[in-house]
Amino acid sequence: MFSAKEFAAMQPGAVIVNCARGGLIDEAALYAALVEKKIRGAGLDVFETEPSPADNPLFKLDNVVLSPHIAGVTVESTIRMSRQTAQNVLDCFDGRLDREVVVNREVIEL
Repeated sequence: MFSAKEFAAMQPGAVIVNCARGGLIDEAALYAALVEKKIRGAGLDVFETEPSPADNPLFKLDNVVLSPHIAGVTVESTIRMSRQTAQNVLDCFDGRLDREVVVNREVIEL
């Protein structure tokens, strides 16, 4: 979705953020756009190759913020997910499982 053509059309002050899928951005084109100051910066939570190789040139740029696709995994969210998972198991055994938390409803006949 984002190649050299799209970066060339962006304003110089633009910052691109990708926390969806790594393949959405051509990393070589992004690197060129950042180095040539066609855009201001980038925030990446995903990469073309996962895990990204340590020699990824984007890692050396000062105008890029990176995270390992776990930006939303905080202590609080981990505790909340763990509690909800345990509650879902208990609710299943008690016959009170909420349909909205089940992905494969046909397997457990919901």
